[in-house]
Amino acid sequence: MTTAIVIDDVDTVDVFCEYLDLKNIQVLGRGHNGKSAVELYEKYRPDVVFLDLMMPEYDGFYGLENIRKVNPDSKVVIITADLRDDTAKRLSDLKPNRVFIKPYDIDKITQLLEKI
Repeated sequence: MTTAIVIDDVDTVDVFCEYLDLKNIQVLGRGHNGKSAVELYEKYRPDVVFLDLMMPEYDGFYGLENIRKVNPDSKVVIITADLRDDTAKRLSDLKPNRVFIKPYDIDKITQLLEKI
């Protein structure tokens, strides 16, 4: 199982990556905005991309939309604290594989990866 982690908070990315490493899940790339998410996906083609929504410059919507242009069957898991109706609408249009609401339970993420 390979992943890419794209979250704007550097410390969160580090902790997330360390946890996945403990679970023997390979992190191929780390990014901090939606543009880097697309670049990482194009370069590595990970099995799953974990993608934050609210990030500076290019947000997670940009990342999700453009990753899906590269590969409509890509697996993208959104991680967000944004529960607004317009966010839910945009997500339903873009159809991520899963949405985790912050603060997320890292064990549930592991369970998801085991199912994929």
